[in-house]
Amino acid sequence: MGMEKRRETEGGGELARLPEECVALVLSHTSPRDSCRSALVSSAFLSAANSDALWERFLPSDYADILSRAVHPVEYSSKKQLYIRLCDSILLDDGKVSFRLEKSTGGKCYMVSAESMTIIWGYESRYWRWVPHPESRFAKVAELLSVCWLHIRGSMNCRLLSRRTRYVVCIVFKLTPGSHGLGDPPQKASVKLGSYASESFIRLQPDDDDDDDDESEEEGEEEKPAVEGEEAKTRLREDGWMEMELGDFYSEEGDDGNVEVNLRETEGLNWKRGLIVQGLEFRPKI
Repeated sequence: MGMEKRRETEGGGELARLPEECVALVLSHTSPRDSCRSALVSSAFLSAANSDALWERFLPSDYADILSRAVHPVEYSSKKQLYIRLCDSILLDDGKVSFRLEKSTGGKCYMVSAESMTIIWGYESRYWRWVPHPESRFAKVAELLSVCWLHIRGSMNCRLLSRRTRYVVCIVFKLTPGSHGLGDPPQKASVKLGSYASESFIRLQPDDDDDDDDESEEEGEEEKPAVEGEEAKTRLREDGWMEMELGDFYSEEGDDGNVEVNLRETEGLNWKRGLIVQGLEFRPKI
């Protein structure tokens, strides 16, 4: 009796009698991470956890359209393999946009390249230049040479994003060794979707040192004050770039139009230099 019970347990018990599609349906109401863990429970779960029926549900409903926009063909032998492949960034739309899945949830993440954004004075060679960067996923990045009017805009169509998901928008950037003027005064960031608007002040260069600015050498200069609503901090990413959060929004059903993102400093009119912009990332807020 004991041996029979043990064999039943090892084989998955009553679960082993369920059709694989039923087990896959149950697992589809969990997460990709939990489904992978469930494969350790029994042979019945292992089979369902690797099935195309399950991973088809975890893939975005528009994955075929996403693959059709890929710069390079994405090869895969199963839907699970495709899911894993899409957790690494792929380039879309002639290399101007990158896409990936958030591994634990399957949420869609996009990065819009600097070339797909609007940068005021961006194509005036006195102020900005467009150059390749060895650590960028895109062909070119925007490097700020010298400008006093800083205004960068980008957008994303909500139709492309995951439904019923809170998103965060980050600027992905680097600073050159001679960067200057990007700390004080702070930049104003805004994220707008329909009637919703998120606004904050950030400093792309929190420890901005203005030693080479004559005005900064005046004796008795006070420390730059904290700005109300200034919370975002620079974070070093795994890919070696830095990022700073510009705001967030909620993607409902994808019919809210475009998310409009602005980053500007047009009041202090101090000279700024040394900002390298790779792009804007839209990703689920976890």
